[in-house]
Amino acid sequence: MTRTLRTLTVPLDGESTPGGLPSYLVRDDVLCWTRREAGLVGFGEVARFTATGPERFLEADIWWRHLVIEADITDRVECPGTGPVAFGSFAFSKVSAHESRLIVPEIVVGLRDGRTWLTQITADDGELTEEGALAALRGWLESGTSAPSGVTPASGEAPAEPGSAVGPSGTATLETGSLSEEDWMAAVAAGVAEIRTGRLEKLVLARDVVATVPEGINAAEVLRQLAIRYRECWTYGVDGLVGATPEMLIQVEGRTAQARVLAGTLDRRDALGEAGLPLDYAERVLAGSEKQRHEHEIAIQSLTTQLAPFSEAMNAHSEPFILELPNVWHLASDVKAELTEVEGHVPTCLALINALHPTAAVCGTPTQVAGALIRKLEHMDRGPYAGPVGWLDAAGNGEWGIALRGAVIESPTTVRLYAGCGIVEGSHPDAELAETWAKFRPMLESLGIRH
Repeated sequence: MTRTLRTLTVPLDGESTPGGLPSYLVRDDVLCWTRREAGLVGFGEVARFTATGPERFLEADIWWRHLVIEADITDRVECPGTGPVAFGSFAFSKVSAHESRLIVPEIVVGLRDGRTWLTQITADDGELTEEGALAALRGWLESGTSAPSGVTPASGEAPAEPGSAVGPSGTATLETGSLSEEDWMAAVAAGVAEIRTGRLEKLVLARDVVATVPEGINAAEVLRQLAIRYRECWTYGVDGLVGATPEMLIQVEGRTAQARVLAGTLDRRDALGEAGLPLDYAERVLAGSEKQRHEHEIAIQSLTTQLAPFSEAMNAHSEPFILELPNVWHLASDVKAELTEVEGHVPTCLALINALHPTAAVCGTPTQVAGALIRKLEHMDRGPYAGPVGWLDAAGNGEWGIALRGAVIESPTTVRLYAGCGIVEGSHPDAELAETWAKFRPMLESLGIRH
């Protein structure tokens, strides 16, 4: 039984860390959720919840609500992400053996809208003071062993410039995971054949590769690289799961919920040698593709249909926009909803996730048919890949992305990377395979591996 939590949140001088939250990424066990230098970083662990199975979201929701309703909270900042916070990662599949988890850290540093704060969380009876919280933060930072050469913890200095090699480039090796490239392309062809029978409209198939880094994997450096290279993505780190996702499953602030839906991908390398501006090329090839737009429409409809029962008003882009990332372009749409009361209260983040996951963007449609085909064709347990990852606070606020463009660190020297593609009737196996390599690129680059 978890003891009563006590928390203290105080303002922090943000000017001392001009690099924002990435400058705090100095430990391989750091908990991380950052975008454009803002977000949350956590150290240590006060409490943990784990679950498997179809009720994992609701069980986590009950555990968290019981934990915070009894907590003794002192909050001198009062904005989303202050007070008690939990970082979380959930398995993609309800039948996965992978444990979903919520982790309550001992120390949280937050940055939002120019405001920086520090939260200390404890289950002990000792007095909480601002001086004690600052001392605890210094202790965690000074014990970090992953600061880049010449950079002291929390100094604010930026990581290597985008495009530069990091890590042990040239010594790492890559191996195929559950399926060889040929077998995975055969799975894509089998998926297209199933779609042509009319049993389903869309199927998302993923594959894995395993990287071995003899010199050791520096998780903090991986997170720093992702944060600086992929500023438009949400960089996440939870218990060995690391990555930078461009897709927001659900963001809740008060009664307002937002999501960013992606479906439709174009490798930026395909634009090399093309006449005109690269973005013009993306609009012509990506937005002008019937196959890509159809895939995107399925993903938008999936999310809005599931979100509608919890909303009293909703709006979405009438036309998708081009999201430009260093490795790919995506067709993207933002959805915003005003939440309504369900059974007397506004739904929590985890209740919404329970209703929304898995969306067509990461599973397919219809969900049950696509899910069964995924298990049949992929020959692997996705674990946390394509599952929800993010954070929530005691007030019901939170941000939960979909764990894409990421990997699971399986040992000090091995990491398993995942990438998937939306399969529709017009999909070609060789093109989908090439797309997976484009999606592997953020993690490969952050590991210092050239492919």
